[in-house]
Amino acid sequence: MTKTKGKRFWIALALFGLIGQVAWVVENMYFNVFIYNMFGASPAEISLMVGASSVVATLTTVLIGALSDKLGKRRLFLSLGYILWGLSILLFALVRRDVLSALFPTAVSITAVGVTVTVVLDCVMTFFGSSANDAAFNAWLTDVTEDGERGAVEGINAMMPLVAILVVFGGFMSFDLSLPSSWTLVFLIIGGVVLASGVLGLFLIREEKGERSADGYLATVLYSFRPKTVRQNPKLYLTLLAFAVFGISIQIFMPYLIIYYEVSLGMTDYVFVMAPAIVLASVATAFYGKLFDRWGFLRSVLSALGMLALGYVVLSLFTSTLPVFIGSLLMMTGYLSGMAVYGAMIRMHIPEKMAGAFQGIRIVGQVLIPGIIGPAIGAWVLRDAKVLVGSDGTESFIPDRGIFIAALAVAVIAAGASLLVRECKKKAK
Repeated sequence: MTKTKGKRFWIALALFGLIGQVAWVVENMYFNVFIYNMFGASPAEISLMVGASSVVATLTTVLIGALSDKLGKRRLFLSLGYILWGLSILLFALVRRDVLSALFPTAVSITAVGVTVTVVLDCVMTFFGSSANDAAFNAWLTDVTEDGERGAVEGINAMMPLVAILVVFGGFMSFDLSLPSSWTLVFLIIGGVVLASGVLGLFLIREEKGERSADGYLATVLYSFRPKTVRQNPKLYLTLLAFAVFGISIQIFMPYLIIYYEVSLGMTDYVFVMAPAIVLASVATAFYGKLFDRWGFLRSVLSALGMLALGYVVLSLFTSTLPVFIGSLLMMTGYLSGMAVYGAMIRMHIPEKMAGAFQGIRIVGQVLIPGIIGPAIGAWVLRDAKVLVGSDGTESFIPDRGIFIAALAVAVIAAGASLLVRECKKKAK
């Protein structure tokens, strides 16, 4: 436990956990709003962007996580990755119709160009972000924590996505996101903050001794994908399977959540409704992680899934402000509590000195599978959604409550998959 008692650790956890999640919030939630508002993207195009980013995130985490094991250089990959991540976000300030028209004067459709450029730059940004956060930061966090404290640490780490949403919502609530100039400022601010955090990492992160992998690079890359490794670590891979199903449930609605609040429900002040829910859910998650250390996996994960499912039910039945707030609070608390429990369980069963190598298979369960299947299910549910025609003739889809019903069905499957982990534990005895 001594590794995590110093102030330096908690500052690093808070800084890189929060700043990294702020950047992911902008990508995972606001890029969808960006191409929806600026280029009238369809559900299929949003699904394509999320899926392409998920593939890049997975490949990057597999390759860079293994490389950080081989070289034993967590700090280098983390800090340099955040710096390049920030620079790639700054590039989005140039993704405007006026700039694209000047760069592609012969293009038949600037709308199509805008969507394509956004998807490509999103993949570039994801490469640097996954190198820094998914591979290096998560491997470092696994290195410096021990059994008995992982739940508490993961509770703090898991609350960061909602704190990040609160920061982004609060920071940009006065911005008119229908204006290109507002998006330019958003990207400049977020990119600059991420870049600055990378510079701080050079001084804040201490390199742990003895992290260098003795295996060859290719062997390290393939280690977590070998059948022998799967057989040796059944609880780890079953947890990853359940985590993947859980993630699919989340990704069915998450890419469309802000659009649903703002367009479908007409909640122009949704930030004021969401902010209290986010604060309460974040505080609950910080404490919930400790319950994993006390209760164990199954009881804590089923409780989280129960809250998630109840939130889905409320959101699928009601559209007025108070029930939407309650449903959102339950959904967010269940979502982040589940993230904390699955994350702690996965870290607990990662073999020693192979943290970087296992970030790849972790990201398969956390990002790749959910990022491809979840949005695709959401797009299928919204295939016949109503269409809103703007003053310029641009058509935009209107998400409906069907995304929460579909997410609920998959959450039930996630609960069943989580029970397999318990059965595996019984057999192991």
